[in-house]
Amino acid sequence: MNATSDLDLLARRSVALPTGTLELTLSEGAEEADDLLGFAARANAKRGFLFLSKVLGKHWPVRPSTMIGIHERLAATVPSPDGPVVFIAMAETAIGLGQGVFEAWLGANPGREALFIHTTRYRVGSGPLIEFEEAHSHAPRQFLHLPQDPSLHALLLAARTLVLVDDEASTGNTFLNLTDACRRLNPGIERVHLATITNFMGAQATAGLSARFGLPVTMGALVSGEYRFTPGDYVAPSSPAQRFDPDADRGASARFGRLGLCAALPAPAALAARLARAFAPGAKVAVLGTGEFMHAAMLLGAELERLGLDVRVQSTTRSPILHWGAVGHVLDFPDNYGEGIANFIYNIAPGQYDHVLVCHETTANAALRELAGQLDARLLHFQSEDHIEEVPVR
Repeated sequence: MNATSDLDLLARRSVALPTGTLELTLSEGAEEADDLLGFAARANAKRGFLFLSKVLGKHWPVRPSTMIGIHERLAATVPSPDGPVVFIAMAETAIGLGQGVFEAWLGANPGREALFIHTTRYRVGSGPLIEFEEAHSHAPRQFLHLPQDPSLHALLLAARTLVLVDDEASTGNTFLNLTDACRRLNPGIERVHLATITNFMGAQATAGLSARFGLPVTMGALVSGEYRFTPGDYVAPSSPAQRFDPDADRGASARFGRLGLCAALPAPAALAARLARAFAPGAKVAVLGTGEFMHAAMLLGAELERLGLDVRVQSTTRSPILHWGAVGHVLDFPDNYGEGIANFIYNIAPGQYDHVLVCHETTANAALRELAGQLDARLLHFQSEDHIEEVPVR
């Protein structure tokens, strides 16, 4: 087989899933596609497939150093802008990715003004918020809280560049919905940059983004191409994945990005050092985020990795995925935000790691204790950036 046919095989895929057939044509990044993503089947009537990222830290355990490298690569795709920049990460899957890209961009652009904020499926406080829809999602309603701190709010209104971060782009509809909402708030936005691990909109749709959005749009992706999905006979369960109650306190924190941040989160170095002293050198450690609370877990994992431990980072999710393909193990448990919906952790099996650390923003509850019991894990409650308490589970 010659080099040309090898590349052609890399660029064209046909994957038979339990939910249908996925056909994929890659135009950029085909040579590293297998390192960056796998394929999974979603238990979702709206979309029966998932481009499962192996570097996102959501559905697949990944080394923190690998994640940081991805953050730096995507941050480097952001064009050099004039004026302040607003980075928005998409809930729940890409919150950690977006915050990592924001922090990598800050590190590469010292002295530049930037705001990070992530969308959410929970209300925090009583301030104003924007609602928009992620139509294909299992839980479609998303919200963007407006910063309540006057300086952060002013930064949002002064921004000229909007950077939207998600793990993948397939139609661009959610990006457009959020951009329109942000422009109603800040008509001075002059350009949009989309930063994604994968872009499957296709070359023609990508080239037409600026005309569609009504302002200059650039795209930074590690893998690009297009896909076609032909649904099969699979019938997805109808269990709810979102029960938004505007008056309910779900225990979501206002400190880690929902109300805006203009600086990187400090790494929990003291906690990592204390934990590492009790672990055997080179021990296998899984550090798990919970739901939308992801980036702080990655920072803890990165500190433990620097101290010589064999660390993987991942997060729980509300997205139902079938036990097939890139999903080799499934654990389910109640959600720790109290919505009464199923949550999952994928590709993490009991006994697989010497130590499992579950990082959470909500107070310890029965759901977290159940997860800790299944994985023989320790619970770490992040009450603020520098106030982290271990919760007894036995």
